[in-house]
Amino acid sequence: MSYPTGGEHKSLDVYNSPRGDGVYVLLWHGVGPDERGEVSPLARDIAASGPTVLVPDWRSDTPDVGRAHLTDSLRFAREFAGASGRLVVAGWSAGAGAALGVALDPGFCDGPPPAAVVGIAGGYRRPARTTGVVPLDALGGTTARVPVRLVHGTRDAAVPVESSRELHEALLARGWDASLSEPVTDHAGVLGCVYDPGAGRCVQAADAAVRAVGRATAEVVAAVARPA
Repeated sequence: MSYPTGGEHKSLDVYNSPRGDGVYVLLWHGVGPDERGEVSPLARDIAASGPTVLVPDWRSDTPDVGRAHLTDSLRFAREFAGASGRLVVAGWSAGAGAALGVALDPGFCDGPPPAAVVGIAGGYRRPARTTGVVPLDALGGTTARVPVRLVHGTRDAAVPVESSRELHEALLARGWDASLSEPVTDHAGVLGCVYDPGAGRCVQAADAAVRAVGRATAEVVAAVARPA
């Protein structure tokens, strides 16, 4: 599919769940421009566990560092889910900070907050590409607190796991419903992927152990997406 943003339409993949239970996940990829394919293995695993998953392209190399694309894809996802749908926002790497920004700004994008947010291998000391505010600096002013789930590999050399540990501790200290999963893997492995230097991007892993890590990440997303 595609979603409207500015004067163009950008590509968006929909991974339909066999259950069709009205639960949706908007999954943002990382900083590479228009690289929705990087998170496709994770999206398939999430959909297999229940939610329908929407994965939009967005570009970090725009003058607004991707804000319009991210915001417009969120609007599209809200409309796609409908008034009765349950929408969770998740993101990997730079997409994780963007997702946390949505949770920390109750009025973001002139709509209701997501049912929950999942940050995967994210850094939270930089401004979120959705709000322009550093997530760790925005905790004190938030009133509509939603569940936050964090996943971060302990062998992540691109974004050290300490980033998610710091955010997790800060969330708990302020009374948020938050948890952190720390698989023994790297920045790509948390998706069930490996980094391919030739392609310059993450691709689905062939190794069963790495794929199992990706499925575990998917279950974290699917679990918080399910209605209580």
